[in-house]
Order: sequence, then C-alpha cells, then structure tokens
Amino acid sequence: MHEPTIALIDCNSFYASCERVFRPDLRRTPIVVLSNNDGCVIARSAEAKAHVEMGAPWHKIKNDVRRLGIVVFSSNYALYGDISERVMSVIEGMVPALEVYSIDEAFADLTGLPGSMEAFGREIRAQVLQCTGIPTGVGIACTKTLAKLANHAAKKWQRQTGGVVDLREPERRDKVLKITPVADVWGVGSRMAAHLQGMKIKTAWELSQADPWTLREKFSVVIEKTVRELRGTPCLELEELAPAKQEICCSRAFGERQHEIEPIRQAVATYAARACEKLRAQYSLAKRVRVSIRTGMFNPDEVKYAKGIVCELPYPTDDTRLITRAAVAGLDHLFRPGFAYAKAEILLLDLRQRGEFTDDMFAETQPVVAEKVMDVLDEINGKWGRGTLRPAGVPLAPAWGMKRDMLSPSYTTRWDQLWRVKAG
Repeated sequence: MHEPTIALIDCNSFYASCERVFRPDLRRTPIVVLSNNDGCVIARSAEAKAHVEMGAPWHKIKNDVRRLGIVVFSSNYALYGDISERVMSVIEGMVPALEVYSIDEAFADLTGLPGSMEAFGREIRAQVLQCTGIPTGVGIACTKTLAKLANHAAKKWQRQTGGVVDLREPERRDKVLKITPVADVWGVGSRMAAHLQGMKIKTAWELSQADPWTLREKFSVVIEKTVRELRGTPCLELEELAPAKQEICCSRAFGERQHEIEPIRQAVATYAARACEKLRAQYSLAKRVRVSIRTGMFNPDEVKYAKGIVCELPYPTDDTRLITRAAVAGLDHLFRPGFAYAKAEILLLDLRQRGEFTDDMFAETQPVVAEKVMDVLDEINGKWGRGTLRPAGVPLAPAWGMKRDMLSPSYTTRWDQLWRVKAG
C-alpha cells in the first residue's frame, strides 16, 4: 500500500503572470492588476509587493505607482480564465488525478508514481512554463494541508528550493512547521489565529501538537481536521469533480451611475444570460430567480436605495429566455426613478439536478424544444466565443459596462485581438 502523495501546483502572481505572457518586455517590471471598475489592487507581481499593498484603492496610489514605474492593468477575466484552462489541461495530462481548486491552483494525486517526486515536480513546472508561459510553485506532502504548506515554502524560498518542496520526510516537515506562523496554515484565518495565539499556539508546529479533540470541542471539526492533517493523517479527499453549486450569482458594479431603467434592463439581461451559462454547465435547473439593484452605499452625499425581489419560475428551467423575462419583470417592480444606481445582481435559487424535482405529475415542465435551443446556443458560443449568439436584450459593448481603462487585449479569445509579432 503506497503512502498518499498529494501535490499542490500554484501559479505565481497569476494575473500579473498572464499579462506578461504576451508582454515579454515586462518580464522584470513590477505589475499590479486592479479590481472591477479599476477600484483597488487585487494582484501584484513579486517586484511590486514591496511598494503596493493588496487592496490599496487605485485613486489613492496612482500617482505613486506611476512615479515608481509600476505598470497597471485592469482585470482581463477572459484572458485569465483561458490561460487557467490551458495550465490545468497541461497538468491534467501529467498526473493520475487532478482537483482544480481555484483559477490558479490545483491539487494532484501522485500516489504510487515511481521516481523522485521532487524531480517530477520540477518537470511539471517546466512543462507548464513551456506550454503556457506561467511560472508555478509545487508543494508535495502526504496531506492537502501539508501540500499547501509545502507550496508556501516553495514560493517563499524559491531561490533555495527551485520552486519545489517535498515535505513527506518527517524531519523536513517539522522544520517547516516550526518556522511557519499559525496564521499561514491553510484554513486558519486571522480570527482563528487570534484565538489560537491566546492559547499559546503561535506556530504550525504548536498547532500540530495540540489535542485535536479539545480544539474540536472549542472551535469546530474543521480545525480538528487541520491538526490531524498537519500530523500527516489525510482527512480531506481529492475532489476530481467539483460539487454542484446550490446558488449561482452574477453581479457587477456599473462603470458609471445609471439613472434610467433601460441600461439596467440590459445589465440584468446580461447577468441572467451569464448565470444561465453557469447553470447549464453544472447540469442544474433553477426554480426561482432573485434580482436586486442598489445605489452606491458609501458616499454620504448620495441618496441610498437597495431592494430585491424573488421571482418564481413556472417550472424548473435552465432556459435563458424564461429566466431573463422573469428577472426583467422583477426589475420593473424594483426600479424607482430619481436614484443613481451603482449595481445590479442576479441570483439563481432552488437549484436541483435534472430529475431531483418532485412536482405533481400534471405540473408543467420545461419543453424539450427549449433544451435543444439552449444546447445550440451553448454549442455556438463554445465554438466561436461567448456572446457570438446572445439574447436581443444583451448588448455587445454596453455603455454601462465596467470601467477598465487599462485593459489588455484578449489575446487568446478574440480573433480581432490576436497577438501580432513584427518581423525584424
């Protein structure tokens, strides 16, 4: 019986690295990426971390950032999502099983593979870098929590480790545990860290030596599992298939305040279409949809208004047309003139997999023709790009869209923005 071997592959400064793939001139230049509507800093390259804090508001730091020569990008989610899929595809072709944990990291099951795992980790790094241009760190251990810790060490001491750390040996594992603050342990947030420090538990090593049952009674089963995983006992399974979401939300702040209902109708229709894409991707149906709108909530000079409404659908459905009609009808009930609206949101509720709804046998159900129409819609957009075929109420380039003044081209997802290389 082989000892479990788990690797965590994490992309380094992922958003900034994606921008560098098509901008080799920025290889050593500090980069920051901004949130929706260019609000605040959500990603930094290693070179920028010494100068810019995570979450710093753009309007407060822009003069300093430009003076320091830091290059700024608006969030290009189409680019990041596409490169993420390419990274995960490369890794998936090299390992027996893969759990995509987030847009820039994945757990891989290496149990039973022959040879040096550290060498294999370097092979994964090299292959991902060659095929996608994205640098990664690899942490290897016998549990997911320790693999997270190993990855943290691989990135923190990249020069010494070459970006790969294997913590399966007890001596090496204990050495890293003793120098790691308890707040850096996966699953231990700042609030939990404060409680643990009050119990004289300040390092990952001290947490691993604590009594798991006592911590379970005082806090939760989650912290108990964390302790056992730090000791080398696997408690968290690899999830190759992500569980279906119980709710699906799509919302965005508008690029500028909206005073009329028509642009908000377009936004609601757009968000509903995107939410339905996510719904169909997990093969679910929705029975209710909630639509909400609000003004800005933080400016003391703005009049405040926020309200939502839940709309019952006639039957469980994934039909974009039906859900959009219900959402727009809900918006008509919510909208009040005289306000400066900042955001709209669509939330799909009461989600079930097909066959899980137990309605009256005479109740109305989704027509087969609607399913065929949605299949064609998804097939066309999957082949030619999102938005190729869309509801009439969804504009291609809305005036209310997010403010992204420093947006890079969608090099990999739009024909008109393909990377051009000049000869000579």
